[in-house]
Amino acid sequence: MDPDRTLERARELAPRLRERAAACEALRRIPDETMKELRESGLLRALQPRRFGGHELDPWTFYEAVMEVAKACASTGWVLGVLGVHNWQLGLFPEAAQRDVWGDDPGVAISSSYAPTGKVERVEGGFRLSGRWSFSSGCDHCDWVFLGGVAPGEGVPDMRTYLLPRRDYAIDDNWRVAGLCGTGSKDIVVEGAFVPEHRTHRFVDGFSLSSPGQSVNRGPLYRLPFGCVFGCAIAVPAIGAAEGALAHFTAATRKRVSAIPAGRPAEDAFVQARVADAASSTDGARAALHRDWQELLAYAEAGAGIPLPPRVRCRLDATQAVARGVHAVDRLFEASGGHAIFLDNPIQRIFRDVHAMRAHAINNPDKGARLFGRMQLAPDSPPTEIGDLFL
Repeated sequence: MDPDRTLERARELAPRLRERAAACEALRRIPDETMKELRESGLLRALQPRRFGGHELDPWTFYEAVMEVAKACASTGWVLGVLGVHNWQLGLFPEAAQRDVWGDDPGVAISSSYAPTGKVERVEGGFRLSGRWSFSSGCDHCDWVFLGGVAPGEGVPDMRTYLLPRRDYAIDDNWRVAGLCGTGSKDIVVEGAFVPEHRTHRFVDGFSLSSPGQSVNRGPLYRLPFGCVFGCAIAVPAIGAAEGALAHFTAATRKRVSAIPAGRPAEDAFVQARVADAASSTDGARAALHRDWQELLAYAEAGAGIPLPPRVRCRLDATQAVARGVHAVDRLFEASGGHAIFLDNPIQRIFRDVHAMRAHAINNPDKGARLFGRMQLAPDSPPTEIGDLFL
Protein backbone atom coordinates (compact mmCIF):
# COMPACT_ATOMS: atom_id res chain seq x y z
CA MET A 1 0.00 0.00 0.00
CA ASP A 2 1.51 3.34 -1.05
CA PRO A 3 1.07 6.74 0.70
CA ASP A 4 -1.68 7.96 -1.65
CA ARG A 5 -3.74 4.82 -1.16
CA THR A 6 -3.22 5.01 2.60
CA LEU A 7 -4.70 8.51 2.79
CA GLU A 8 -7.47 7.55 0.40
CA ARG A 9 -8.51 4.71 2.69
CA ALA A 10 -8.46 6.99 5.73
CA ARG A 11 -10.73 9.48 3.94
CA GLU A 12 -13.06 6.69 2.84
CA LEU A 13 -13.56 5.69 6.48
CA ALA A 14 -14.26 9.23 7.69
CA PRO A 15 -18.01 9.51 6.93
CA ARG A 16 -18.84 6.29 8.77
CA LEU A 17 -16.60 7.20 11.71
CA ARG A 18 -18.29 10.60 11.95
CA GLU A 19 -21.70 8.92 12.05
CA ARG A 20 -20.53 6.57 14.83
CA ALA A 21 -18.69 9.18 16.93
CA ALA A 22 -21.48 9.67 19.45
CA ALA A 23 -22.08 5.90 19.71
CA CYS A 24 -18.34 5.37 20.18
CA GLU A 25 -18.38 7.79 23.09
CA ALA A 26 -21.43 6.12 24.66
CA LEU A 27 -19.89 2.66 24.29
CA ARG A 28 -16.66 3.88 25.96
CA ARG A 29 -14.55 2.01 23.42
CA ILE A 30 -14.11 1.71 19.67
CA PRO A 31 -17.12 -0.13 18.16
CA ASP A 32 -16.40 -3.57 16.75
CA GLU A 33 -17.34 -2.49 13.23
CA THR A 34 -14.86 0.40 13.43
CA MET A 35 -12.05 -1.86 14.57
CA LYS A 36 -12.90 -4.27 11.76
CA GLU A 37 -12.66 -1.45 9.23
CA LEU A 38 -9.36 -0.22 10.65
CA ARG A 39 -7.92 -3.71 10.31
CA GLU A 40 -9.26 -4.23 6.78
CA SER A 41 -8.08 -0.79 5.63
CA GLY A 42 -4.45 -1.66 6.40
CA LEU A 43 -3.98 1.55 8.39
CA LEU A 44 -2.99 -0.32 11.55
CA ARG A 45 -0.17 -2.01 9.60
CA ALA A 46 1.25 1.17 8.11
CA LEU A 47 4.42 1.02 10.25
CA GLN A 48 4.59 -2.78 10.63
CA PRO A 49 7.56 -4.65 9.10
CA ARG A 50 6.92 -6.02 5.61
CA ARG A 51 8.28 -9.40 6.69
CA PHE A 52 5.22 -9.70 8.92
CA GLY A 53 2.61 -8.39 6.50
CA GLY A 54 3.10 -4.67 7.13
CA HIS A 55 3.61 -1.77 4.74
CA GLU A 56 6.70 -0.02 6.25
CA LEU A 57 5.44 3.41 5.23
CA ASP A 58 7.17 6.54 6.46
CA PRO A 59 5.79 7.94 9.74
CA TRP A 60 4.51 11.15 8.19
CA THR A 61 2.16 9.21 5.90
CA PHE A 62 0.85 7.35 8.95
CA TYR A 63 0.40 10.59 10.88
CA GLU A 64 -1.54 12.11 7.99
CA ALA A 65 -3.86 9.10 8.03
CA VAL A 66 -4.33 9.48 11.81
CA MET A 67 -5.23 13.15 11.35
CA GLU A 68 -7.81 12.28 8.68
CA VAL A 69 -9.42 9.75 11.02
CA ALA A 70 -9.28 12.13 14.02
CA LYS A 71 -11.10 14.78 11.99
CA ALA A 72 -14.10 12.46 11.95
CA CYS A 73 -13.75 10.89 15.43
CA ALA A 74 -11.03 11.96 17.85
CA SER A 75 -11.26 8.77 19.92
CA THR A 76 -10.80 6.58 16.85
CA GLY A 77 -7.91 8.72 15.64
CA TRP A 78 -6.25 8.40 19.04
CA VAL A 79 -6.59 4.61 19.08
CA LEU A 80 -5.30 4.31 15.51
CA GLY A 81 -2.26 6.41 16.44
CA VAL A 82 -1.50 4.35 19.54
CA LEU A 83 -2.10 0.85 18.18
CA GLY A 84 -0.48 1.66 14.85
CA VAL A 85 2.73 2.90 16.44
CA HIS A 86 2.91 -0.24 18.60
CA ASN A 87 3.37 -2.30 15.44
CA TRP A 88 6.42 -0.16 14.77
CA GLN A 89 7.82 -0.59 18.27
CA LEU A 90 7.41 -4.36 18.16
CA GLY A 91 9.69 -4.23 15.13
CA LEU A 92 12.40 -2.98 17.53
CA PHE A 93 12.05 -5.98 19.87
CA PRO A 94 14.16 -9.13 19.40
CA GLU A 95 12.98 -11.26 16.48
CA ALA A 96 11.70 -13.95 18.86
CA ALA A 97 9.22 -11.49 20.38
CA GLN A 98 8.00 -10.47 16.93
CA ARG A 99 7.37 -14.12 16.07
CA ASP A 100 5.57 -14.67 19.38
CA VAL A 101 3.05 -12.00 18.42
CA TRP A 102 2.82 -12.15 14.63
CA GLY A 103 3.88 -15.73 13.92
CA ASP A 104 0.33 -17.05 13.56
CA ASP A 105 -1.59 -13.83 12.88
CA PRO A 106 0.11 -10.65 11.57
CA GLY A 107 -3.10 -8.73 12.32
CA VAL A 108 -2.83 -9.07 16.10
CA ALA A 109 -3.01 -5.71 17.93
CA ILE A 110 -1.10 -4.50 21.01
CA SER A 111 -2.24 -1.92 23.57
CA SER A 112 0.03 -0.23 26.11
CA SER A 113 0.58 1.59 29.38
CA TYR A 114 4.13 2.89 29.67
CA ALA A 115 4.11 4.68 33.04
CA PRO A 116 6.21 2.51 35.41
CA THR A 117 3.54 2.10 38.07
CA GLY A 118 3.81 -1.66 38.60
CA LYS A 119 6.42 -3.83 40.31
CA VAL A 120 9.23 -5.47 38.31
CA GLU A 121 11.41 -8.26 39.74
CA ARG A 122 14.38 -9.94 38.09
CA VAL A 123 14.03 -13.73 37.98
CA GLU A 124 15.83 -16.47 36.11
CA GLY A 125 15.38 -15.96 32.37
CA GLY A 126 13.53 -12.67 32.61
CA PHE A 127 11.24 -10.68 34.88
CA ARG A 128 8.11 -11.00 36.99
CA LEU A 129 5.52 -8.22 36.84
CA SER A 130 2.74 -7.33 39.28
CA GLY A 131 0.51 -4.31 39.75
CA ARG A 132 -1.80 -1.93 37.93
CA TRP A 133 -1.15 0.13 34.81
CA SER A 134 -3.65 2.78 33.66
CA PHE A 135 -4.76 4.34 30.36
CA SER A 136 -4.38 1.34 28.02
CA SER A 137 -6.17 2.71 24.95
CA GLY A 138 -7.93 0.18 22.72
CA CYS A 139 -7.15 -2.70 25.08
CA ASP A 140 -10.49 -4.45 24.48
CA HIS A 141 -9.46 -5.12 20.88
CA CYS A 142 -5.92 -6.33 21.64
CA ASP A 143 -4.32 -9.70 22.37
CA TRP A 144 -1.07 -8.32 23.81
CA VAL A 145 0.01 -5.33 25.89
CA PHE A 146 3.17 -3.22 26.32
CA LEU A 147 3.78 -2.26 29.97
CA GLY A 148 6.43 0.14 31.21
CA GLY A 149 8.64 -0.61 34.19
CA VAL A 150 12.08 -0.08 35.65
CA ALA A 151 14.20 -3.22 35.92
CA PRO A 152 16.00 -3.53 39.27
CA GLY A 153 19.70 -2.70 39.09
CA GLU A 154 22.37 -0.14 39.81
CA GLY A 155 23.33 3.01 37.95
CA VAL A 156 21.09 4.61 35.30
CA PRO A 157 17.48 3.40 35.68
CA ASP A 158 16.83 0.53 33.25
CA MET A 159 13.42 1.59 31.93
CA ARG A 160 11.90 -1.06 29.66
CA THR A 161 8.76 -1.98 27.77
CA TYR A 162 7.51 -5.46 28.74
CA LEU A 163 5.37 -7.48 26.32
CA LEU A 164 2.61 -9.67 27.82
CA PRO A 165 -0.04 -11.89 26.17
CA ARG A 166 -3.73 -11.50 27.00
CA ARG A 167 -3.79 -14.57 29.27
CA ASP A 168 -1.34 -12.84 31.65
CA TYR A 169 -3.41 -9.79 32.55
CA ALA A 170 -6.93 -8.63 33.35
CA ILE A 171 -8.72 -5.50 32.12
CA ASP A 172 -10.45 -3.38 34.75
CA ASP A 173 -13.39 -1.61 33.07
CA ASN A 174 -12.96 1.72 34.86
CA TRP A 175 -12.92 4.09 31.85
CA ARG A 176 -15.62 6.60 32.83
CA VAL A 177 -14.19 9.94 31.83
CA ALA A 178 -14.99 13.36 30.36
CA GLY A 179 -12.82 13.24 27.24
CA LEU A 180 -11.60 10.64 24.73
CA CYS A 181 -14.42 8.54 26.14
CA GLY A 182 -14.43 6.21 23.14
CA THR A 183 -10.80 5.11 23.49
CA GLY A 184 -11.55 2.47 26.12
CA SER A 185 -8.33 3.34 27.94
CA LYS A 186 -8.91 0.99 30.84
CA ASP A 187 -6.56 -0.30 33.54
CA ILE A 188 -4.38 -3.38 33.08
CA VAL A 189 -3.96 -5.56 36.17
CA VAL A 190 -1.14 -8.12 36.43
CA GLU A 191 -0.58 -10.66 39.19
CA GLY A 192 2.87 -12.20 39.06
CA ALA A 193 3.25 -12.69 35.27
CA PHE A 194 6.59 -13.95 33.94
CA VAL A 195 8.08 -12.01 31.01
CA PRO A 196 11.07 -13.63 29.28
CA GLU A 197 14.05 -11.40 28.52
CA HIS A 198 13.36 -11.43 24.78
CA ARG A 199 9.96 -9.83 25.33
CA THR A 200 11.48 -6.62 26.65
CA HIS A 201 12.71 -3.48 24.92
CA ARG A 202 15.07 -1.10 26.70
CA PHE A 203 14.36 2.64 26.48
CA VAL A 204 18.08 3.30 26.24
CA ASP A 205 18.24 1.14 23.08
CA GLY A 206 15.41 3.14 21.54
CA PHE A 207 17.22 6.33 22.51
CA SER A 208 20.57 5.22 21.09
CA LEU A 209 18.98 3.79 17.89
CA SER A 210 20.45 0.36 18.63
CA SER A 211 17.39 -1.81 19.23
CA PRO A 212 17.76 -5.57 18.67
CA GLY A 213 15.02 -5.66 16.04
CA GLN A 214 17.17 -3.61 13.69
CA SER A 215 19.15 -6.77 12.95
CA VAL A 216 16.18 -8.13 10.99
CA ASN A 217 14.23 -4.96 10.16
CA ARG A 218 16.95 -3.02 8.39
CA GLY A 219 14.98 -0.24 6.71
CA PRO A 220 15.33 3.43 7.71
CA LEU A 221 11.93 3.29 9.42
CA TYR A 222 13.49 1.26 12.24
CA ARG A 223 16.46 3.63 12.60
CA LEU A 224 14.22 6.39 13.99
CA PRO A 225 14.07 7.44 17.67
CA PHE A 226 11.32 5.86 19.75
CA GLY A 227 10.41 9.07 21.57
CA CYS A 228 9.80 11.04 18.40
CA VAL A 229 7.84 8.31 16.60
CA PHE A 230 5.59 7.55 19.57
CA GLY A 231 5.30 11.16 20.75
CA CYS A 232 3.99 12.34 17.39
CA ALA A 233 1.53 9.43 17.19
CA ILE A 234 -0.33 10.82 20.21
CA ALA A 235 0.13 14.47 19.22
CA VAL A 236 -1.26 14.50 15.68
CA PRO A 237 -4.79 13.42 16.75
CA ALA A 238 -5.09 16.89 18.31
CA ILE A 239 -4.36 18.50 14.93
CA GLY A 240 -6.94 16.30 13.21
CA ALA A 241 -9.54 16.92 15.91
CA ALA A 242 -9.00 20.69 15.66
CA GLU A 243 -9.35 20.52 11.89
CA GLY A 244 -12.58 18.60 12.36
CA ALA A 245 -13.82 21.27 14.78
CA LEU A 246 -12.96 23.98 12.26
CA ALA A 247 -14.85 22.19 9.48
CA HIS A 248 -17.90 21.73 11.71
CA PHE A 249 -17.79 25.32 13.00
CA THR A 250 -17.48 26.77 9.50
CA ALA A 251 -20.39 24.76 8.12
CA ALA A 252 -22.63 25.47 11.14
CA THR A 253 -21.80 29.18 11.33
CA ARG A 254 -22.69 29.79 7.70
CA LYS A 255 -26.27 28.83 8.62
CA ARG A 256 -26.51 30.37 12.09
CA VAL A 257 -28.64 33.37 12.95
CA SER A 258 -27.99 35.03 16.29
CA ALA A 259 -30.69 36.60 18.47
CA ILE A 260 -28.31 38.62 20.67
CA PRO A 261 -27.01 40.59 18.91
CA ALA A 262 -29.36 40.08 16.01
CA GLY A 263 -27.66 39.06 12.81
CA ARG A 264 -25.54 36.44 11.16
CA PRO A 265 -22.36 35.40 13.07
CA ALA A 266 -20.73 34.60 9.74
CA GLU A 267 -20.60 38.36 9.09
CA ASP A 268 -19.14 39.18 12.53
CA ALA A 269 -15.52 40.33 12.22
CA PHE A 270 -14.64 38.80 15.59
CA VAL A 271 -16.01 35.40 14.56
CA GLN A 272 -14.13 35.64 11.28
CA ALA A 273 -10.93 36.37 13.22
CA ARG A 274 -11.49 33.24 15.33
CA VAL A 275 -11.75 31.12 12.20
CA ALA A 276 -8.50 32.61 10.91
CA ASP A 277 -6.79 32.02 14.26
CA ALA A 278 -7.89 28.38 14.39
CA ALA A 279 -6.83 27.73 10.79
CA SER A 280 -3.43 29.34 11.40
CA SER A 281 -2.89 27.27 14.55
CA THR A 282 -3.64 23.93 12.90
CA ASP A 283 -1.75 24.76 9.71
CA GLY A 284 1.29 25.85 11.72
CA ALA A 285 1.24 22.67 13.80
CA ARG A 286 1.08 20.50 10.67
CA ALA A 287 3.83 22.40 8.88
CA ALA A 288 6.24 22.27 11.81
CA LEU A 289 5.92 18.51 12.26
CA HIS A 290 6.14 17.87 8.52
CA ARG A 291 9.42 19.80 8.43
CA ASP A 292 10.73 17.83 11.41
CA TRP A 293 9.92 14.48 9.80
CA GLN A 294 11.55 15.41 6.51
CA GLU A 295 14.73 16.08 8.48
CA LEU A 296 14.55 12.99 10.69
CA LEU A 297 13.87 10.69 7.72
CA ALA A 298 16.80 12.19 5.81
CA TYR A 299 19.10 11.29 8.70
CA ALA A 300 17.64 7.79 8.97
CA GLU A 301 18.01 7.14 5.25
CA ALA A 302 21.62 8.32 5.37
CA GLY A 303 22.28 5.73 8.09
CA ALA A 304 24.65 7.89 10.09
CA GLY A 305 22.57 8.30 13.25
CA ILE A 306 20.32 11.16 14.31
CA PRO A 307 21.73 13.94 16.51
CA LEU A 308 19.81 15.26 19.49
CA PRO A 309 18.91 18.79 18.26
CA PRO A 310 16.39 17.70 15.57
CA ARG A 311 14.96 15.11 17.96
CA VAL A 312 14.44 17.74 20.66
CA ARG A 313 12.90 20.07 18.08
CA CYS A 314 10.47 17.32 17.06
CA ARG A 315 9.44 16.69 20.66
CA LEU A 316 8.90 20.44 21.15
CA ASP A 317 6.81 20.71 18.01
CA ALA A 318 4.76 17.63 18.94
CA THR A 319 3.80 19.08 22.32
CA GLN A 320 3.18 22.49 20.75
CA ALA A 321 0.93 20.83 18.14
CA VAL A 322 -1.30 19.63 20.96
CA ALA A 323 -1.29 23.08 22.57
CA ARG A 324 -2.18 24.65 19.23
CA GLY A 325 -4.98 22.16 18.70
CA VAL A 326 -6.42 22.94 22.12
CA HIS A 327 -6.13 26.68 21.43
CA ALA A 328 -7.92 26.35 18.09
CA VAL A 329 -10.79 24.31 19.52
CA ASP A 330 -11.15 26.59 22.55
CA ARG A 331 -11.46 29.65 20.31
CA LEU A 332 -14.09 27.97 18.14
CA PHE A 333 -16.03 26.59 21.10
CA GLU A 334 -16.21 30.05 22.67
CA ALA A 335 -17.58 31.50 19.42
CA SER A 336 -20.14 28.74 18.90
CA GLY A 337 -22.92 30.21 20.99
CA GLY A 338 -25.05 28.61 23.68
CA HIS A 339 -26.04 25.64 21.55
CA ALA A 340 -22.41 24.42 21.67
CA ILE A 341 -23.02 22.90 25.11
CA PHE A 342 -25.76 20.54 23.90
CA LEU A 343 -24.61 16.92 23.74
CA ASP A 344 -25.79 16.51 20.15
CA ASN A 345 -23.36 19.24 19.04
CA PRO A 346 -20.05 17.60 17.97
CA ILE A 347 -17.95 20.60 18.97
CA GLN A 348 -18.49 20.03 22.69
CA ARG A 349 -17.20 16.46 22.31
CA ILE A 350 -14.14 17.67 20.38
CA PHE A 351 -13.56 20.32 23.08
CA ARG A 352 -13.47 17.60 25.75
CA ASP A 353 -11.38 15.27 23.59
CA VAL A 354 -8.53 17.70 22.87
CA HIS A 355 -8.29 18.63 26.54
CA ALA A 356 -8.02 14.93 27.37
CA MET A 357 -5.21 14.63 24.81
CA ARG A 358 -3.42 17.55 26.41
CA ALA A 359 -3.64 15.81 29.81
CA HIS A 360 -1.34 13.00 28.60
CA ALA A 361 2.10 13.38 30.21
CA ILE A 362 3.95 13.10 26.88
CA ASN A 363 1.82 15.92 25.43
CA ASN A 364 2.83 18.44 28.12
CA PRO A 365 4.11 21.53 26.24
CA ASP A 366 5.99 22.75 29.30
CA LYS A 367 8.13 19.60 29.31
CA GLY A 368 8.74 19.86 25.56
CA ALA A 369 9.79 23.48 26.03
CA ARG A 370 12.09 22.59 28.94
CA LEU A 371 13.93 20.00 26.86
CA PHE A 372 14.32 22.42 23.96
CA GLY A 373 15.41 25.29 26.17
CA ARG A 374 17.98 23.15 27.96
CA MET A 375 19.37 21.95 24.63
CA GLN A 376 19.77 25.56 23.51
CA LEU A 377 21.21 26.93 26.74
CA ALA A 378 23.00 23.98 28.38
CA PRO A 379 23.61 21.38 25.64
CA ASP A 380 26.16 19.43 27.70
CA SER A 381 23.92 18.90 30.73
CA PRO A 382 23.31 15.21 31.50
CA PRO A 383 19.85 13.57 31.49
CA THR A 384 18.06 14.20 34.77
CA GLU A 385 15.09 11.83 34.49
CA ILE A 386 13.80 8.83 32.58
CA GLY A 387 11.72 11.11 30.37
CA ASP A 388 14.94 12.57 28.93
CA LEU A 389 15.40 9.25 27.09
CA PHE A 390 12.09 9.83 25.35
CA LEU A 391 13.79 11.46 22.35
